[in-house]
This record gives sequence, C-alpha cells and structure tokens, in this order.
Amino acid sequence: MKVNVEIDCSPEEARRFLGLPDVSKANEAYVDATMKAMQGVGSFEQLQEYAKQLAPMGQMGMKLFEQFLSAGGVGSKK
Repeated sequence: MKVNVEIDCSPEEARRFLGLPDVSKANEAYVDATMKAMQGVGSFEQLQEYAKQLAPMGQMGMKLFEQFLSAGGVGSKK
C-alpha cells in the first residue's frame, strides 16, 4: 500500500511545526558580515580564499559544494 500526503505550508510554518529554531537573525548577521568583507576583495583569488575560510566545514564543505554544482545541483533536469 502506498499513501501520499501533501501539505501546503510556508517554510516558516514548516519550521515552526517541526520545532526548528529561527536562525533568521544569525543568517542576516552572517550575510551582512560577508558582504562587508567581500567589498575589500580585489581579485578572484582573494575572493576564492575568503570563500574557503567562510564556508561551512572549511575546505571539505567547498569541495562538496563544487561537486554538487558540477553534478547538476538544484534545478537540474537530469
């Protein structure tokens, strides 16, 4: 037997329902700090090095992200 359940809700409603914390303020601070820091970047190499330092899980996170993008990532129609 197969049962499908479709729930129509916003991401905010889903977050609350699942009991996940609201990290919007932390995300805003992270994005703001990143934008300010990137304004001083003068070359692609500097930007790449900075991104490696900021990325979750450091270098390993960047590698996983690169693999994700090269495999088609979000919106891929494979």
